[in-house]
Amino acid sequence: MRTLSLIVVLASILAGPAMAQPVNFGNDSSEWANDGECDDGRFTGPGLTSTPLLQEDVLADATDCRNAYNAGQLRLLGVAADGTIDFGNDSGEWSNDGECDDMRFAGPGMTSTPLLQEDIMTDATDCRNAYSAGRLKLAGQ
Repeated sequence: MRTLSLIVVLASILAGPAMAQPVNFGNDSSEWANDGECDDGRFTGPGLTSTPLLQEDVLADATDCRNAYNAGQLRLLGVAADGTIDFGNDSGEWSNDGECDDMRFAGPGMTSTPLLQEDIMTDATDCRNAYSAGRLKLAGQ
């Protein structure tokens, strides 16, 4: 009995909590990289810049975003710790047009027009449908 208890305790310690997939921060190719604030629209929190977010800065401000993320100043926008995606709603100007307009995603289900900060989490049906069909993934994964 004592051996079984020890095995159960050791197994629970070694197993630990389930961890979410690591975040791909990309590189530092953005014009605004290494300025002390994250410019990647996939994130939210006090470590994010207050200036408008641009499509070209997604996955292009790795050091700033990684530092703020590790300091607890950022989290992935609309993604729970278990990896569940909150697609948001359909309040965007371009929702329900058959193309995803949310810069958090990448793939052939995306619109070819420039992505805007205000479209994040406002094109749920288009993005959810393309994601479910395998035509989208979270940017950086």
